[in-house]
Amino acid sequence: MGRTLLLKNADILVTMDDERREIENGGLFAEDGMLTQVGPTEELPKTADKVIDATGQIVLPGFVNTHHHLNQTLTRNLPAAQNNNLFPWLQAHYRIWAKTHPEASRNSALVGLAELVLSGCTTVFDHSYLFQSGNKVDYQIEAARDLGVRFHASRGSMSLGESKGGLPPDDCVEEEDDILRDSIRVIDRYHDASPGSMTRIVVAPCSPFSVSEDLLRESARLARDKGVMLHTHLCETLDEERYTLERFGKRPVEWMEGLDWTGPDVWFAHAIHVDDEEIRLFAGTGCGAAHCPCSNMRLASGIAPVKKYMAAGVKVGLGVDGSASNDGSNMLGEVRQAMLLARLQLGLMPPEGPRKHALLPPSHPLRAGEWMTAREALELATRGGAAVLGRDDIGSLETGKCADFFTLDLNTLQFAGGLHDPVAAVVFCCPQGASTTVVNGMVVVDDGQIVTMEMGKVVTDHNRMSLELAVGH
Repeated sequence: MGRTLLLKNADILVTMDDERREIENGGLFAEDGMLTQVGPTEELPKTADKVIDATGQIVLPGFVNTHHHLNQTLTRNLPAAQNNNLFPWLQAHYRIWAKTHPEASRNSALVGLAELVLSGCTTVFDHSYLFQSGNKVDYQIEAARDLGVRFHASRGSMSLGESKGGLPPDDCVEEEDDILRDSIRVIDRYHDASPGSMTRIVVAPCSPFSVSEDLLRESARLARDKGVMLHTHLCETLDEERYTLERFGKRPVEWMEGLDWTGPDVWFAHAIHVDDEEIRLFAGTGCGAAHCPCSNMRLASGIAPVKKYMAAGVKVGLGVDGSASNDGSNMLGEVRQAMLLARLQLGLMPPEGPRKHALLPPSHPLRAGEWMTAREALELATRGGAAVLGRDDIGSLETGKCADFFTLDLNTLQFAGGLHDPVAAVVFCCPQGASTTVVNGMVVVDDGQIVTMEMGKVVTDHNRMSLELAVGH
């Protein structure tokens, strides 16, 4: 028998399996990072190489973050970008991000990943698309490996500078041949398609207003040749919609469809400004969406129609988005915000809010299905995220899947008075940090602290580099 792990005595273990079992006095047993048993504690082996006693705790599947920009932890709370919508917000940041050197890239990745794992996240997708000053995606992959987080890295790109009609400055974009060449290098070196893989690569041009049609086509061709997934921002703002209408005479979704950017290997970040026909297109072609509620509120971008997506069968996961458009990487906070934002939408009148039964009060029985529940929000962060990333080995706690999970202490101030339904309390009550987080059967967070790395120096260095990079901006 290989490396074994036993978790026992959990007050409740939330499986998120097909039956959505919630097991009292639950536990799990794993060997070499994969689950071999999940059930009541009394049915499990009595010992293992590593034993976790989860008495007084709730256990959940590790969260899956489907959209992030880890290097942006360096520019959180930048004064010039505090009160801007997307386009001017980007223009305030581009040149600072272009100064991100290898040490800053590694440190910023560690900061964002550590925040995520402390909030129950075990699988992270990062969308990096600006590679100047010696920065490479390799530094983020290395950081994730050192911390012990399951990581989907993107070799993203920007190629369309201002002089060619794009939004970014010319000195922040790359030549397309260089982008494609380095994408091949990164895929060949790092991509692991096997079950339980800790590292996968995604091809991810940045956005409709920062890359050419040629690059989008070639990226899709390359990704499918290599068997990796595709990702980009889409339908995030009305500015973007105006851009594609004026430049190409098409709404963003129709434009991307014409560039071979639909299918089960594609997911879009944000996907806010879509109509019913476009939602049906996503469902019919298998496209996924990464919902980023905090960022969407921070930048006044709008509210994504998540309940409509769910009803139509569109794959939806959650993303904390860039740490400069959220300013935090708290996945449990994002789960809560997703639930609350979907509920806020119920109080709006058409066209923003629901059309059917809009004149009835939100609590009327005819509107019961419009409410996002706490368990639905948790499902977006687990099963939903796994589906979006194209993985069938994470997202739930059941035999044959990865031993990725976290625990929360139920006997805390945050949950006091909320234990009538402990599973829902995880979402309704104020987010708290994970007591334990396990990735691939290895403990990364123990007693609320990162144990795979000393974070004190990382934070000190990160603050220094953050201030240095912003000088003059």
